[in-house]
Amino acid sequence: MDTDKTQKLAPPPPSSETRYPHQDLTREIIGGAYEVYRELGPGFLEKVYETALVHELSGRGLHAVPQAEIAVAYKGQTVGLFYADIFVDDKVICEIKSAESLSGAHEAQVINHHKATGVKVGLLLNFGPKRVEVKRLVF
Repeated sequence: MDTDKTQKLAPPPPSSETRYPHQDLTREIIGGAYEVYRELGPGFLEKVYETALVHELSGRGLHAVPQAEIAVAYKGQTVGLFYADIFVDDKVICEIKSAESLSGAHEAQVINHHKATGVKVGLLLNFGPKRVEVKRLVF
């Protein structure tokens, strides 16, 4: 008697790069944010942290573009522009805040950046009064 002993294998679990795209890049950006905060501390305007982080990331060999102009499309037509605080290596949009704490409105801003651009990874970085808060969003 000939029996088929073929086993059905479950698909492999998604890799961490599939679940968390650009993991090494976001780790480097977050490390840069901590370094900026360590040097500057709390209390500056967002623009100061943005400029310092661009300097830090460029020093780490990353292509960090401040106030990157990105077109917003609606049904195939460009309907406006927005300016990402920092766009890193054409892969990660960083939204910089200097607030008491992060809010849903801040997160919604990053979600809208994704909707407008299709960029899959966003970092919300808050240089708050006690520490850097990080929210990593993957779409």
